[in-house]
Amino acid sequence: MEALAIPGAAPPLMERAGQAAAELALALLEPGAPVLVACGPGNNGGDGFVMARLLHAAGHPVDVLCAADPARLPADAAAAREAWQKAGGRIWSAWPAAPSGGWGMVVDALFGIGLQRPLEGLYADWITRLNDASGWRLALDIPSGLDGNRGCRLGPCFQADHTLTFIALKPGLLTLDGPDQCGELHLAPLGLDPEGLAPPSAWEIRPALFSASLQPRQRNSHKGSYGDVAVIGGAPGMVGAALLAGRAAAWLGAGRVLVGLQDAAALAVDLLRPELMFRPAATLLEQPGIAALAVGPGLGQSAGALALLRRAVATPTPLLLDADALNLVAADGGLQEALPHRGHPTLLTPHPAEAGRLLGISTATVQAGRVDVCKTLAHRFQAWVVLKGCGSIIAGPEGEWWINGTGNPAMATAGMGDVLSGLTAALLARGWTPRDALLAGVHLHGAAGDLLQTRLGLDCGLLADELAAAARTVFNDWVQRRKPAP
Repeated sequence: MEALAIPGAAPPLMERAGQAAAELALALLEPGAPVLVACGPGNNGGDGFVMARLLHAAGHPVDVLCAADPARLPADAAAAREAWQKAGGRIWSAWPAAPSGGWGMVVDALFGIGLQRPLEGLYADWITRLNDASGWRLALDIPSGLDGNRGCRLGPCFQADHTLTFIALKPGLLTLDGPDQCGELHLAPLGLDPEGLAPPSAWEIRPALFSASLQPRQRNSHKGSYGDVAVIGGAPGMVGAALLAGRAAAWLGAGRVLVGLQDAAALAVDLLRPELMFRPAATLLEQPGIAALAVGPGLGQSAGALALLRRAVATPTPLLLDADALNLVAADGGLQEALPHRGHPTLLTPHPAEAGRLLGISTATVQAGRVDVCKTLAHRFQAWVVLKGCGSIIAGPEGEWWINGTGNPAMATAGMGDVLSGLTAALLARGWTPRDALLAGVHLHGAAGDLLQTRLGLDCGLLADELAAAARTVFNDWVQRRKPAP
């Protein structure tokens, strides 16, 4: 990216990168705290040399660790190394003794986004030592040992408290292992406009992406203005899943929510949310005026469930498939053939195991290539797809894709996917495009979880049924921000 940005002008970019890193370090460090900077054999190491020189000039004792052959360094990194030495800096080729009291910060400037294989030998040992060192742990551009595109650990990996990435975000920082490895993420554009350099291959989801759909309601409206959502699921023992989806759709403003349960013995009323209406599942598929259909929460995989799903796929209605609906598709060639030819919006919301079943691959293979898997599903089924997980991936049928950064580990509880289905279906019923409905539904789902985590101080125990009310709060805040000033 640096070479692409300003051909022949990499030294100024390297200076800017090193200065941005030094500024972040100075904001974290106590005055005069010692720093260890581990520099690798490429331009990432050059950024580290610039940073070291600037921290030294600011009054911090700095040790630089670098085993690279100076004659084999890229020209710009070699110049940065020479400038460090001219400033009086020393370079250690073996692990130095820590100062009394330890380092105030250790910096990983070993390898950037080009690393494609596990670290071993000397560098693997250094990563282990850096992770065990005292003080702040700062990674430059990306933690060494993390795949910059896929977000998976390649082997030994730097565990950062802070990561300063340059010019633009990298997918691997936002999905799978990336958020755990990078700590708090900072972006230094270095004075460049990434979209002016090259068209972006993906986007991080922000409300600005779907802001055109965040219109305040008109005063002259009624429940029919906001669409009927139908939820089909709730087999015996799993009725709660359908109720969670229905409640979420109601909390997010669907005009009416109708629930078709597979369990004929279930009570035909939700005592906590009596606004929900119940119909036999088969009857519900024949009801006119359904604006969005969500099939799968608690559906089960019985013959009856399969028959309902086949009918649902044939309906001329925006259709969201989750949970057992996805498992039934994975096991039925006819459904796999029918989905791409529906001619109406289709949304799929698999978790990694369900995505693996749909493609006939292992969950591990899904997780090792989350972006490609999500894009493959979207293309194969001509659908809008979210591959759920840490850093959920969203892809459209034309190859476009996004990464979501909201959400937290306290949300790792049963029923969260059902709530996501209901939130997204409500937006579809209101007339949102499938793109905006899925982007907003996924982002809102995580943002509501983040609100509750912060408000309640949670590490665990966030229940799915708590989430929808928080989603209403976040969504209405987004809408209020869109309102014109009086």
